[in-house]
Amino acid sequence: MAPVGSLAVGLALALDAAVGEPPEQVHPVVALGAVIAALDRPYSAPRLVGVAIALLVPLGAAVVAAVPVAALQSWHPIAAGGLAGLLLFTTLSHRLLVGLATDVIEATTTDLEGAKAAVVGLVGRDTAALDAAEVRSAAVESLAENLADGLVAPLVAFALGSLLSLPVGVGAAVWVKAVNTLDSMLGYRDRPLGTGSARLDDVVEWLPARFSAALIALAAGDPGSLGRARAWAREPPSPNSGWPMATMAAVLDARLRKPGEYDLNPEAALPGKDTALAGVAVGRRAGWLAVGVAGGIAWF
Repeated sequence: MAPVGSLAVGLALALDAAVGEPPEQVHPVVALGAVIAALDRPYSAPRLVGVAIALLVPLGAAVVAAVPVAALQSWHPIAAGGLAGLLLFTTLSHRLLVGLATDVIEATTTDLEGAKAAVVGLVGRDTAALDAAEVRSAAVESLAENLADGLVAPLVAFALGSLLSLPVGVGAAVWVKAVNTLDSMLGYRDRPLGTGSARLDDVVEWLPARFSAALIALAAGDPGSLGRARAWAREPPSPNSGWPMATMAAVLDARLRKPGEYDLNPEAALPGKDTALAGVAVGRRAGWLAVGVAGGIAWF
């Protein structure tokens, strides 16, 4: 019988492929977002409170997830593995990411205004003035960046944590997802409350971002792209997101640009439809590789 940790990874992948996302009414990340929104208010010492939020909210989410898995494990290990897989599934968003990027890219040749509206679900930028190639660039950039946030980070956390125990693996995956959710909601430059969350997310995502870049290079059959990506990886203000995005720009030999922020592989052309869809295919394969690596680690 395969170890329970690997079964949990397989179940999470199967659910992501079949369902994409749980209904909002029962989605733990939606509930976590409601908690964060309730905490997002003025404080007399916002930086100090922000550090407390960054430390305590992810820890609380991890405990809430790990405790029922631990309780169930003492009764029936396979059932505990099923619950672990279900909880791990709620931290992943690969099918949703790939599907939305594909839809946006396809729409750039038939309904540019619709593509601009849809790409807002992937990127946080003003899309009104973007042309079709810039919209495709935004979709490919987001796919590469969110491969780390939405798949690799929770999978790596689960796999490494499961080397200690199944509940630790689940708690680690949920902790990482909570850190990322806090950063996405509070971690803006003009928000002192989110400074602690942003800094913690920078630390947590350091390894997943670079591992994601390696997976993109491997999925594209172009290991040399990692060396070429070094020239642009530090252009984005984030210390992490530049690595998967720059590697994607290298493997596609395409320019990926966010006006006023960064310009990756600037000597190349912005992606056409076929090039952008090739980027989606690379991102899909990189995600499968991430699942395989996580399942292999969890096996032990």
